[in-house]
Amino acid sequence: MKTLLAARWIVGHRDGRHCLYENGEIVVEDDSVLFVGKQFPGTVDRRIDYGNALIGPGFIDLDSLSDLDTTILGFDNHPPERKGRVWPQDYLESGPIEMYDEEELAFQKRYAFTRLIRGGITTSLPIASLFYRQWGETVAEFTAAAAAAEDLGLRVYLGPAYRTGNIYVKNDGTIGYHFEEERGFAGLRDAEAFCKRFEGTAGGLIRTMLAPDRIETCTPELLRRSAAAAEALDVPIRLHCLQGRFEYDSVVERHGMSPPEWLQSLGFLSPRAILPHGIYVSGRNGIERPGRDLEIIRDGGATIVTCPLVSARHGHALQTLRQYLDMGIRIGMGTDTYPPDMFLNMQVGLLVCRVLEHSVAAVRAEDLYDVATVGGADALGRPDLGRLQPGSKADLIVIGFDEPFLGQTIDPIQTLLLNGSSNVVDTVMINGRFVMENRVIPGVDDREYRRRAQAQFDGLIAKYPLRTLGHPPVSEIFSSSYPRIA
Repeated sequence: MKTLLAARWIVGHRDGRHCLYENGEIVVEDDSVLFVGKQFPGTVDRRIDYGNALIGPGFIDLDSLSDLDTTILGFDNHPPERKGRVWPQDYLESGPIEMYDEEELAFQKRYAFTRLIRGGITTSLPIASLFYRQWGETVAEFTAAAAAAEDLGLRVYLGPAYRTGNIYVKNDGTIGYHFEEERGFAGLRDAEAFCKRFEGTAGGLIRTMLAPDRIETCTPELLRRSAAAAEALDVPIRLHCLQGRFEYDSVVERHGMSPPEWLQSLGFLSPRAILPHGIYVSGRNGIERPGRDLEIIRDGGATIVTCPLVSARHGHALQTLRQYLDMGIRIGMGTDTYPPDMFLNMQVGLLVCRVLEHSVAAVRAEDLYDVATVGGADALGRPDLGRLQPGSKADLIVIGFDEPFLGQTIDPIQTLLLNGSSNVVDTVMINGRFVMENRVIPGVDDREYRRRAQAQFDGLIAKYPLRTLGHPPVSEIFSSSYPRIA
């Protein structure tokens, strides 16, 4: 079946970069793009004219929230080791527990996937916290995630997170490390089996990845084995690193090398390596240790995933996006927090870069749009994603520019970087299927999903004293903005 979509603006792709077709057309045949341009010469089965709208490629989220976001609890509640963000020693010794049951774990993925679709994210690499888990993620919950993604029509790269260790806060308030390497190896074996079972299922919508959790919670052998497994399976491998000073210093202390130096020595870096967040590196953000951290990442072919919103909330940022791009480092984008709003992340990324560079010319709207589309696709080795051209997958979004909150339109991409949000996405197509039309996702009651998510989140908060140093009541863990009057 051939479907022609027309709009005031089409973000096409020609000569290796995005371009804008004014009063353009795009023709979709089955799951792929057949034509992008003006005045399609052939016949079609269906025509849809969106009028004063933009049709663009769906966003690629390399670190997409698939959780009821617990990082928001750290927004005004610090330090993490005294606010339930680091396991206390007695909780570790008594045996951590799963704080969600299997049904709740399945729901949080499905709920999160609907939020991604609503915001125009068409390819997702999910991320969730392990703070409230017994150890790592499970095959069962990701089997449910695969079913939810297939049902909703979301393109995903799935794989349960695993680790060999975790940090904890000792009774005296200092930070220690606890390692159980065999548990990490078992998690890797489970992840490999998951990849073999699910890779390429649901007509190619379900792809897989390996996800060792954080660099400071992994032993050298786990990272070596994971890199070898990713190569053998030919899947991406994602590792959170360079996101905090504590992490950087602990790797240096334990291994005598910076995180990028250590990864290079283990043979971990390659074009399939995806590294959120890439902020704390030699010579930047207070790291005085000399080195070539960014050059090592660049030369290894890995991709840094910038998550501007969650980073800015915690007082961090790339120094700077402009400089990383000029160095030739591969950059993709992730949301990593609530709201999973790629427009907001692009806006924060642009503003922070201009502030740090003291220059309005440091980055332009299209620089951030590229990172959120082709940057992520290139990280996955997918020239058929993140751009709209003949042969690409039909993953696209429609944004109506008659939306009153968008204000006055100048250039459409510049307008989105000024005034856009996930709320302006009207229609989403993934793999040639309309997964949202007129802001309606079939079978999804947004208000009911939100009510259920809040109830589940409240239940998790009630358990926070169990995993907080000294086990204070919830009212002492989480502060109030103003005095509460009963």
